[in-house]
Amino acid sequence: MKELQELLEKYNRPVPRYTSYPTVPYWQPFDDATRWQQLAREKYYKSKDKGISVYIHLPFCESLCTYCGCNKRITTNHNVEEEYINAVLKEWQLYVDLIGEKPVIRELHLGGGTPTFFTPANLEMLLTGLFDKAVIHPQKEFGFEGHPNNTTLQHLETLNRLGFTRVSYGVQDNDPVVQRAINRLQPFENVRRATENARDAGYTSVNFDLIYGLPFQTLEGQKNTFKQVISLAPDRIAFYSYAHVPWKQKAQRLFDETNLPSPAEKMQLYMQGKNMLAKAGYSDIGMDHFALPHDDLYKAWINNTLHRNFMGYTTTHTNYLLGLGVSAISDIGVAYAQNHKELENYYRGLQRDKLEYSKGYFLSKKDEAIKKYILDIACRNATLVRPQDRALLGDYTMEELNSLQDDGLVNVDWPLLEVTKTGRQFIRNICYAFDSYRQPSGPQNATMFSKAI
Repeated sequence: MKELQELLEKYNRPVPRYTSYPTVPYWQPFDDATRWQQLAREKYYKSKDKGISVYIHLPFCESLCTYCGCNKRITTNHNVEEEYINAVLKEWQLYVDLIGEKPVIRELHLGGGTPTFFTPANLEMLLTGLFDKAVIHPQKEFGFEGHPNNTTLQHLETLNRLGFTRVSYGVQDNDPVVQRAINRLQPFENVRRATENARDAGYTSVNFDLIYGLPFQTLEGQKNTFKQVISLAPDRIAFYSYAHVPWKQKAQRLFDETNLPSPAEKMQLYMQGKNMLAKAGYSDIGMDHFALPHDDLYKAWINNTLHRNFMGYTTTHTNYLLGLGVSAISDIGVAYAQNHKELENYYRGLQRDKLEYSKGYFLSKKDEAIKKYILDIACRNATLVRPQDRALLGDYTMEELNSLQDDGLVNVDWPLLEVTKTGRQFIRNICYAFDSYRQPSGPQNATMFSKAI
């Protein structure tokens, strides 16, 4: 078996993060959204007993974090809040009309941008408008993303009163040199205060997002960040590789690439962070995610009920996700649709009383089978491959699985495939073995996806 360092070097190649399959770059513009909307109505009635997931994208930020790959609009003008809320609520009304009844919401997530750009009063206006036309499932799970610099106790108390029990803070790195480089000046005291306020307000799960591979990041600086983070004992940690894609994100062109850690240094940052989390009691539960044993995400991993969608890993497995807001993505199990990415186009469609999309995808039976295997690997570290699908997967998958087994990353005893302990550090690569779009005849992925490590 190869040494871990050799494996990290071998598998450090561009691969998707698999929040969907097929992944977004392979989707196409809809000629007509009618088919998707008909399916959305049909699939709702097959999903409503479980309830649905709703993601609301709130795109505004007061300043530009130059590492960020999210869809955002930079402004200090808070007058934009009400217009955007009215647009999202109109979109929701169009879905309610399409479905023909009040949807049952089980999972709700506010993402961004910066949701806490909005005032607590405006967030309450948005959510009460949503809830007025919905039924809330008794086993609801509500969470939001907050910026430590502007998430106030009032934000936390208002959202908790409306049913939110989970908050995720973008911490990234506490080193002032790194923070200046990525234009995210965020004193650790703000992170501490936001965390303590969340717990005082009744939140049962606090997540921190951390990134390795940022400009000027060093092992010593990262070690200090992790010591500070661990002192606050967040219930979950998402530890992401910085995705340097300047051909997609213009702000990343502000970096001099010589200021980024080398591939070898980036791997050292990854291993140091991972080892520090393990020593602090965090378990590696899947692609980029770690949790303490008391957290529901850890329990879902142990119980094989973990799920993954465009909101990342979740404890609530719904088959139906509606995305509201600019660039938001909906997933109804057999088809995807993404809203317009430009705010003006998003508004324009709603002014015509229409649900419009920039692009989407209808899954074939082969896509559906592969999607299931990828989800199994990402969420359960194992999958059972049906005999009738062996030929469907193709020679390229079998060859790649043989190679992964030779490297000690998977054990294959048909029909069972299990990810090894070492292989859990290469989940993206193992999922990639099943990806039919990885064939040489498909689009080149070197400029489409970030590297695995």
